[in-house]
Amino acid sequence: MTTGVRRRMGVEERRQQLIGVALELFAQRSPDEVSIDEIAAAAGISRPLVYHYFPGKVSLYEAALKRASEDLASRFVEPHEGPLGTRLLRVMRRYFDFVDDHGPGFAALLRGGPAVGSSTTNALINSVRQEAYEQILSHLGVTDPPARLELLVRSWISLAESTALIWLDGRRIPREELQLQLVQDFAALTAVTAAYDDELKELLRPMLTGEPADGPFGLLATRLIELVS
Repeated sequence: MTTGVRRRMGVEERRQQLIGVALELFAQRSPDEVSIDEIAAAAGISRPLVYHYFPGKVSLYEAALKRASEDLASRFVEPHEGPLGTRLLRVMRRYFDFVDDHGPGFAALLRGGPAVGSSTTNALINSVRQEAYEQILSHLGVTDPPARLELLVRSWISLAESTALIWLDGRRIPREELQLQLVQDFAALTAVTAAYDDELKELLRPMLTGEPADGPFGLLATRLIELVS
């Protein structure tokens, strides 16, 4: 009979393990409710050893937020293929996958937690929003957006955030409906904005002409026609 020998982790490997353990716990409860003792127990190490790798709970929380924010930002990356509405719908599905999997942690990322108000936390949240903003502009083929277009895209990103946070509180609306609705919200905001800006109208017209009737934008148009007819 042989006895297994536990392999000793390197410093960075142990740090990454602790971040992963913290994220798993934060996905179940708010970071405010998770103690260092729980993280240590889940990682199979002592409490003092956790402090050997992270000076305190806030530093571990910020490291976990950094990994979560990078994951969330990556959900907005989408190949530039096919109709825009279909692309945005795929993005929203991945976005809500993250929200679904990281409920309390997602809320903490946007509402704050042990590190609320810190420059690190604010920078991480803003980095996700900026990545989402730049990805949307890239799909629109715009590098220097007019003021109204910037307002439109940033407002839509804020709408997606608030919708996800409200949905987490009871999940009373099927997420599939909300994903589609958010994509159609983008189309509606685009239409309203273009109505006030001829330059933007010409910029966005090519984007809309290739949308299929059974796509998210086409379905919205059909429902609006039915609403006013």
